[in-house]
Amino acid sequence: MPSTFSRAARRQRLTLAAAATAAALVLSGCSSSDDDESADSTGGSAEGNGDAAAFPVTIESALGDAEIPEQPERVITLGQGSAETAIALGHTPVGVESYEWGADETGYLPWVHEAITENGDELPELIAGGENLDFDTILELEPDVILAPWSGITQDQFDLLNDIAPTVAYPDLAWSTNWDEQIELIATALGQPDQAGVLIQDIQDQLAEAAASRPEYEGVTFSYIYNTGPGTLGVFLPEEQRVEMVTSLGLTVDPVVETFEEVEGTDSALIGLENGDQLADSDLIFTFYSDEANREEIEAQPLYSAIPAIERGGVVYGDENPFVTASSMINPLTVPWSIDRYLPMIDEALATLDN
Repeated sequence: MPSTFSRAARRQRLTLAAAATAAALVLSGCSSSDDDESADSTGGSAEGNGDAAAFPVTIESALGDAEIPEQPERVITLGQGSAETAIALGHTPVGVESYEWGADETGYLPWVHEAITENGDELPELIAGGENLDFDTILELEPDVILAPWSGITQDQFDLLNDIAPTVAYPDLAWSTNWDEQIELIATALGQPDQAGVLIQDIQDQLAEAAASRPEYEGVTFSYIYNTGPGTLGVFLPEEQRVEMVTSLGLTVDPVVETFEEVEGTDSALIGLENGDQLADSDLIFTFYSDEANREEIEAQPLYSAIPAIERGGVVYGDENPFVTASSMINPLTVPWSIDRYLPMIDEALATLDN
C-alpha cells in the first residue's frame, strides 16, 4: 500500500507538473487545489486485493509505459469498461469517467451503480473526459494508478496523466483494445494477473449458457448496422465487441459482412445506404439510434426500410441508452446485465421469420 509520505511527495511534484503543462494543453479551469479532504473520503479501498509480489510491474502501451511500483489502492478509470473490471476484481475506483449518454437518472452507468451499492462502497467521483478531461479532479483524487486501456486519450493527455500516476493506455490504437486484453491489462495493473483468466472464463461461460438456452438461434444470420445520418449505412465487423456478444449468444454473422472494407481502427465498414440490398440474406438486423428523432428519420428512408429483415420487423434495437451502452461492451458487469435484456428482444425479432 502506498505510504502517506510517498503520496504527499508525489502530489507536491505533480501539482507543479500540472501547472507547467496546463498552458500548453489549454486546459479549462486546471488550477490544482491543496485540499486533501475529498481524496481522503472518496471511494472504496483495495486493501486485501492483489499480490504485493506482483510489483513493481511495467505495462507498455502505444503512448508510453506505466511503471507501477506497488499495490495500487486508489484507482481512477477513463474510457469504458475499465471501471467494471476493476470493481469485479474488488477495487472500487475513487473516480470514473462520466458517460452521460449511457447513464441513468443517478448519473452513473446502472450496472456500475448497482455493483458498488451492493458492495456497500461509496460511489466514485464522476470525471469529465474527452477533450475536456478534468485533470484538476484527477489530481485532487490522488490516484495510485489510472486505467485507460480502452479509451481515446491523446498523447498530450497521457503525458500529463502519467505524471500524476502510472497510466495504462491502449496497446495499439485508441478504442481498439480487445475485451479480454483489457481485462488482462487491468488485472496485471492491480496485482491480480491470475484473476484475468477467471473473469474471462466466467464471461464466456455466461454467454455459452445463454446460447445453450436458445438452440433456435443456431444458423440464424444477422448484421449489426449503424447510421451517421440520412443516406449513411455502416456495418460492424465480426471482431467488434457488440457483434461478438451477439455471436456468443449463438447467432451467426451474415457472411457478406466479411467482404466489407474496414475503416481503420473502428472494427466497422461504411458501405452507404445505396448498398443496403447487400444485407438481403441477413435474417435479423441489430442496430441502435442516437434518439427517437434519428430512428424515425432513418426508418423513413425507402432504401433502409426495403432491407428484408427491416421490412419484416426482424430488427433488434434498444430503446434505452444504458442498454445500447451495455450491449456494446464485454466485461464482467455488462454481460449479465445485457443477457437478461437481450434474449427477449432477440426472441421477439426471431418470431418474424415465421410470418
